[in-house]
Amino acid sequence: MVNNLIRYFKSIHFIKAFLVALAMAIPVLISIYFFDRLDIGFSIALGAILCAPSDVPGSFKHKFYGILVSIILSFAITFLIGYFSSYFFVMVPLLTILVFSVSYISVFGFRASLISLVGLLSLVLAFAHQNAETSILEHALFIALGGVWFLFLTMLTQLVLPSVQVDFLFVELIEKTAEFIKIRGKLLVETDDRTNLLEENFKLQTEINELHETIREVILEKRLSAGFSNRTRRQQLFFSKIMQIYELAISNTIDYDKLDASFKNHPEIIDEFKLLILEVSKRLNHISKVILKEEKLSFNNNFKVLLKKIENHIEIYKVNMGLSQYREEIIFLLNYNTYQEKQISNLNDMFRILDGYSKNDKIRAIKDAEQFITPQDYDIKRLKANFSFKSPIFRHSLRLTLTMLIGFIIGNVIEMQQPYWILLTVVVIMRPSYGLTKERTIHRVVGTLIGAVIGVGIVFLTQNPIVYAIIAASSLVIGFSLVKNNYRNAAAFITVYVIFMYALINPNILTVIKFRVFDTLIGSLLAFVGNYFFWPAWESKNIKESFSHALESFLEFFKEIDTLYHVKGEASTAYKLARKEAFLQVGNLNAAYQRLIQEPKSKQENSAIIYDLMTIINTYLSSLSALGMYIRTNETGKAPKQFEIYVKHILSNLEIAIAILNDKEEYNITLEPQELALATKNYDDYFQNLAQERDIEIEKGLPISKEMRMKLHETQLVSEQVRWLFNLSESLVKKVSKI
Repeated sequence: MVNNLIRYFKSIHFIKAFLVALAMAIPVLISIYFFDRLDIGFSIALGAILCAPSDVPGSFKHKFYGILVSIILSFAITFLIGYFSSYFFVMVPLLTILVFSVSYISVFGFRASLISLVGLLSLVLAFAHQNAETSILEHALFIALGGVWFLFLTMLTQLVLPSVQVDFLFVELIEKTAEFIKIRGKLLVETDDRTNLLEENFKLQTEINELHETIREVILEKRLSAGFSNRTRRQQLFFSKIMQIYELAISNTIDYDKLDASFKNHPEIIDEFKLLILEVSKRLNHISKVILKEEKLSFNNNFKVLLKKIENHIEIYKVNMGLSQYREEIIFLLNYNTYQEKQISNLNDMFRILDGYSKNDKIRAIKDAEQFITPQDYDIKRLKANFSFKSPIFRHSLRLTLTMLIGFIIGNVIEMQQPYWILLTVVVIMRPSYGLTKERTIHRVVGTLIGAVIGVGIVFLTQNPIVYAIIAASSLVIGFSLVKNNYRNAAAFITVYVIFMYALINPNILTVIKFRVFDTLIGSLLAFVGNYFFWPAWESKNIKESFSHALESFLEFFKEIDTLYHVKGEASTAYKLARKEAFLQVGNLNAAYQRLIQEPKSKQENSAIIYDLMTIINTYLSSLSALGMYIRTNETGKAPKQFEIYVKHILSNLEIAIAILNDKEEYNITLEPQELALATKNYDDYFQNLAQERDIEIEKGLPISKEMRMKLHETQLVSEQVRWLFNLSESLVKKVSKI
């Protein structure tokens, strides 16, 4: 409990929340002390809090420009709404244009969506200005000043505490990677609960991919702009090791049905592998605690003991079952053991980097680093391309606009204390996806009710303004720090903050609480109903596009693997970019699937087929990665003709599946089944010839040569992977035709 509390206070979420509170408190105190006025300080504080959403992890440049655009947007919208707020018939068309336009800029990506949120919050809070001492223009200028003040504090914090953001991102990534690996270990033995575990992995892959993108932006762009310092070297090396651990975990997926059948009578071997994987996960968590200075770096582990046990079990299995009869199973165990050794090697490298070890002469800059940073595409053409009902953002913008207009009319028709609270609730709850809107609606309502109950309880205990001020300030920091990880509790603390801020101005606090709850309920109901009935973008209608993008990335990745198998040597930049794109597109697909399963059952069309496709595609990525990893990290012979035949058939199936998903009826692809059957026979014959040759060597008492070991392992692994990839591609064609 104490450790969790310490971690909370050291987290980037708390630091950012404290920064927001500081950015708000200082102008208010200065305004009261020097000018004996609250309104100036309040406007500046409002400008600071409005820009807070655009302060998200990323490079210094992107943060700076993101907050700067937020300042300009909040100033312009505050002035426009404030100037025309008393003209109802002007406000309706103005509100329509502004809400749609501001929400529509979300088409430019995640950071743009947060700037859009700033604009929408500015629009809503502009209705709150009712002070006669400050003109609308002055109020808008003070808001801009507050944004500049917040920008200064944010940039100063990043300069003074440069490692806080990166350390936090690394900790989050390491812990999620540890959890991902832990689930991989559980999947080996949990025969009854694999579906739930696989769905957990889908969700984790999405979160891990998002963190990869953010960290790439931070450390690679820093390298491009600030030079290649020793710290940057170590960060890049550390990141590459985490990436390798994650890629190895993805690459070494298993046909679990085959695993269960092969080792049903020898579960002790699989149990030992599970223990080893859990130890890797445990040591990763230890690294995250070392970064946070919660634990001291310790090299103590059970890896040697666990690896020795596995080697002994494999030897016993080999003796008891017979090498010639169970050669494929034994090669699988040996390959899987080699994979674990590589994971441990990467993990030990991470420990050495943390321990201050870094060979600067061997740590080189990432080749073509700028190509690995996903570009921020702000091309104006995207606005035109998304101006269609096919675009979920276009639909969301229309939906939000209509819902806001309804809320605005209700707020003006019904006599309320703060009618803009309805609009504020709609803005913070309503999201493009139904599932997230529903989740936030529930959390918002429950959190508001909890906050209201706490507020009433405190009111009955004390009417001391100093106590109210302390509670308000504390609730603001805690509420903002919890927004990302626990929205319900965040809503409760923010409600307490709002209640006691108004209590300092309005003595009739119980009325404030009543209207706060009432307005939140109306806004939540509007957001939920609007998302269900106003041009809903059900994920089952859009997920085909995500499937298509994933398969297109597989096509390019497989072509690069094929090239690497022929040319040998170090993996090219094109190979690495194709691999990165495949991981990202599968992550996007997993996110789309998560949204789908949160929607009403009646709207989840073809859910069983989609789940099967999800499983196939994630398995496909694992198999592709395994093939690429083996070719990249092992000495291989000349690519045989049968490999090329399999590649041709697999790529053809992928092209057919993509054509079906894109509703193209003509494929113009003709293949010869006999060709594939011959390739399969050639692979089998070649492996059997090698096996017989090795059996003869064993009879003669000859040890296995390096060349023979390489040929056996390469033939068994490569042939198994391409067969599996072909079977999966066949399944893909059958499944996609059903959706």
